[in-house]
Amino acid sequence: MHKILIISIFVFSISLLYGCSGCSKSGLKDRSNRVVSSSSRNKTEINERTSNLSKKTIIKMEKVNGVYQMPVFINGVKMYFIFDTGASIISISETEANFLFKQGNLTRDDIKGTALFFDAKGEISEGTTIVLRTVQIGDKILTNIDASVVHNLNAPLLFGQSALEKFGKISIDNTKGEVTFE
Repeated sequence: MHKILIISIFVFSISLLYGCSGCSKSGLKDRSNRVVSSSSRNKTEINERTSNLSKKTIIKMEKVNGVYQMPVFINGVKMYFIFDTGASIISISETEANFLFKQGNLTRDDIKGTALFFDAKGEISEGTTIVLRTVQIGDKILTNIDASVVHNLNAPLLFGQSALEKFGKISIDNTKGEVTFE
């Protein structure tokens, strides 16, 4: 278990070092009470649509600083995550964890314990493991998903395999900037 978390954070650290410089303020909120990245979101709200005939959920992703971000509701709170198939677990910063806790969307009962992680300097540091009661993308809802809290206020939000593998078939259309969950 610790090896998986360490590998996940190592991949996370590499993504920080190479091309993720602008995504570190992902916990900032705008006046509409949605979580936004530090980049301007002057574009039309990210489109989310569901095809009832095929039972597919298609989410429009936004490319920010070379990485795709998508809207995800965590315990009812909308946040923008980097779609990261290389991360083994959903990862949030201490900023988002504190925000969720203050809003009552994360409780002491959701905290599982501590784990060791590689940080951006390649050093091992201690983080916290939690359970997210709900993870929602479009009309698809997962419950009781493991996640990690990186004890760094500026760490980006990473949407990793602890949730992605539970959605079943996922396809990405890079031309349209969409991800389809089936």
